[in-house]
Amino acid sequence: MKAMTIINDLMSLIYPRHCEACAENLFRHEHFICNYCKLSLPKSNYHQKREHELSLIFAGRVPFKNYLSFYVFEKSGKVQRMLHAIKYQNQKELAEFLGELYAEDLVKENILSDIDIIMPIPLHPKKLKARGFNQSEWFAKGIAKLILKPVNGFSLERKKETATQTNKKKYQRWENVDGIFNLKQPELFANKHVLLVDDVITTGATIEATWQALKDVEGIKVSVISIAFASRKI
Repeated sequence: MKAMTIINDLMSLIYPRHCEACAENLFRHEHFICNYCKLSLPKSNYHQKREHELSLIFAGRVPFKNYLSFYVFEKSGKVQRMLHAIKYQNQKELAEFLGELYAEDLVKENILSDIDIIMPIPLHPKKLKARGFNQSEWFAKGIAKLILKPVNGFSLERKKETATQTNKKKYQRWENVDGIFNLKQPELFANKHVLLVDDVITTGATIEATWQALKDVEGIKVSVISIAFASRKI
């Protein structure tokens, strides 16, 4: 055990691990993000509020039970840096780690106690092949570790490939995702509470498009959760 500790310390000196939020070196006991960032990153705390900016973008259109997001996205900030690492630097395990962190907070508040199924929003097969993984699915895996519910990454399918939502105006985002999802075997979700998982929510267009594929399932309840929410104030 002592020999392994020495080896790990030497490896840390030769190949230092960096915080994915601030780029500072990590101590041996830290994983992915340093303790300072873990405490100081801009959490939304939406699970502690009855109404908030995320819930209001769906008001009157999408009747979800819970509207949850771990962080508030800040342009050029630490949250953006982490999301970039996940999507473009193959740091899928970071997404899983963030799912575990957020689930710890939610379990303490008994927020997800009645969830039956965790469902990540799918990528189009072409994009999935190019990237090699679905970041929302890895975030979902982290949540699942804490609440012990199954992740269903196959029943919701993306029927057509869409252009990136980045730099699109609100109405263009809605047009871009209209009718793109299909739910296979909808009977499996009857009278179930589904936790719909995304990486970043902006206008909510993708989430509402997903709801269109789920809404006719008998007795279904849906909550939505994401790593970050890009506030309209940004």
